[in-house]
Amino acid sequence: MSSEEKEISYTITNTYSTLNTLTKATKNVWFVCHGMGYLSRYFLKYFKGLNSDENYIIAPQASSKFYIQPGFKHVGANWLTKEATVKDTENVIQNFDAIFEAENIPKDLNLIMFGYSQGVSVVMRYVAKRQLLCDQIVLHSGGIPKESKEEDFAFLNAKVTLICGIHDEYLKEDRLALETQKAQELFKDKLQVIMFEGKHEVNVDLINNLV
Repeated sequence: MSSEEKEISYTITNTYSTLNTLTKATKNVWFVCHGMGYLSRYFLKYFKGLNSDENYIIAPQASSKFYIQPGFKHVGANWLTKEATVKDTENVIQNFDAIFEAENIPKDLNLIMFGYSQGVSVVMRYVAKRQLLCDQIVLHSGGIPKESKEEDFAFLNAKVTLICGIHDEYLKEDRLALETQKAQELFKDKLQVIMFEGKHEVNVDLINNLV
């Protein structure tokens, strides 16, 4: 007996969530990617402190959903795993392409690409793959993709902010040092590093001060 893994291609339908309304008063558009275990509509709560007239937030939804422990009552989602990462990354990129096409964001607005935890990797991969011209990239408590190279971001003229809690249980001191070094190699003088007193958690106060 022999087994074989085959590949198919098909179209899926997915959701994404938005906060506030895109109007003539809008100054900043945030594209915010949640971490593992979140749903996009709940991730939006961290951005409710931003001026609602000036900030429009778009939260894409990871398509891979699962029940969360304990109790298996609540649903979360994740972007990528070590299994079929390259193919799944392409699916994520097509997902983001569809959102940008649907939203038709005016070019004169400030575009902020924000990733939290696992969302950092998909933000960075999308910006690099699509050579996306944005005004700011925020990498909050997540890991930089191992394949990222300086030339991938040579086109970029954006402020890059690396944020992490001093007591982050997933980014211990040695891992944090490596991630910071990698970010400095990639972004040079464009990079700002902000450390805060906290664990692996979204820092709302820092978000509210990014614009």
